[in-house]
Amino acid sequence: MKKALYTMLVSILLLSLLAACSSGGAAGNEPKDEPAAADSSAAKEEPKPTETPPPTKAELKVMLGQPRFKEYFEKYFEQFKAKELAEKNIEVTIELEMPNPDQAKQVLQARLASNDAPDLFDVHANDLATYHSAGYLEDLSAQPFVATLYDGVKRQVTLDGKVVALPMESLSWGYLYNKKIFADNGLTPPQTLDEMKAAVETLKANGVAPFLLAFQESWVPQLMTALSLGGIVSSQQPDWIEKMSAGEASYADVQAIFDIIDLIMANGTEKPFEVGNEAGSTDFANGKAAMWVQGPWNAETILKVNPDMEFGVAPLPVSNDPAGTMINLSTSTTLAVSPTSKNKEVALDLLNYILDEKDSSALFQELKFNPVSSAHQYEVFPWVNEASENVAQGKAYQDLKLPNGVTDEQAKLLQSYYAKEVTKEQFIETMDRTWAAAVKASQ
Repeated sequence: MKKALYTMLVSILLLSLLAACSSGGAAGNEPKDEPAAADSSAAKEEPKPTETPPPTKAELKVMLGQPRFKEYFEKYFEQFKAKELAEKNIEVTIELEMPNPDQAKQVLQARLASNDAPDLFDVHANDLATYHSAGYLEDLSAQPFVATLYDGVKRQVTLDGKVVALPMESLSWGYLYNKKIFADNGLTPPQTLDEMKAAVETLKANGVAPFLLAFQESWVPQLMTALSLGGIVSSQQPDWIEKMSAGEASYADVQAIFDIIDLIMANGTEKPFEVGNEAGSTDFANGKAAMWVQGPWNAETILKVNPDMEFGVAPLPVSNDPAGTMINLSTSTTLAVSPTSKNKEVALDLLNYILDEKDSSALFQELKFNPVSSAHQYEVFPWVNEASENVAQGKAYQDLKLPNGVTDEQAKLLQSYYAKEVTKEQFIETMDRTWAAAVKASQ
């Protein structure tokens, strides 16, 4: 009887405990504010942080025949690479090739002919038509930078209604002169050939070398031909180029170019074949000559040597008619994109970044380039204003467009002419033959 009663009491106790557990009211336990199941559900609904995908990679090959600007372009390209990575998650590698100016054209043509075109490459504006007709230039008309170009500059890079390159250097140039030396000798820039001869005699009498000669690289003496031919043709024979291309004219018709060339060569610094462009810039900056037939594109190099130097840009007299003493207007360096680029989208991004609204003003100011776009907001340099004054007075001409190969041949012949390996008559005969061959090759 006692055993049965004990068994019944144990059963009742167990049932009570089970009931308490099933109602969640076990002794010493308070109901939880949030069920465990709710916690688990909330954890599952929380968003996970998004992982950034690894960047895509792109390699660009860029060719610029301006080795003197290497550090500036390298720095600017690093800025572009950071921008492209941040904005498009593209990791860009840039292989920069910078041949010397007197070799750049030949190097580029060899690359293009062998189907090894750089993604971006620089071209002189006068050569754009040749490259465009050969199909080497991408149509850039729809690119954002085009809307910012100054109209006069835009015309220089437009062919068949298409913008085929981005202009970089827009120049107003003549010869460089040392303002202090001129002032010390009571000189102002000569306006005629006789005035230049008188200035030369004044400088020599005072122990100053009139002209700096740096002939180691052929493109530098060729500038004498560019300016003298430009002045003679533009003022005296405006149809000479058309007649030459038609086989109706000769360099004999413009042999007056040698009047100023002979004067320069006879009154220059010694051993010019031992002096290249860089050494010439140093010599000019240090006052070793009063004048140099060289463009303001060398300003950065000159001022690096002598930051306090004051130089001017003046038109070169080519005759005793002041009308022929003119500033050369040109868009020289342009940047093109190859239609065969394997990373064309990135190449176009870099091209547009060259005229970036935020960053390009600093680049162009460092390079001492003229503004070419409404994106450019910086103060121009004194020599730019001086050249512009001549332009405003109508004393300027558009840079002559010569057939492909003519400029290079002139450059080599001028070196030989100075060394007395070629006579004036041989110069004329060779240039006539070179011009005719270039015209024939283009047909």
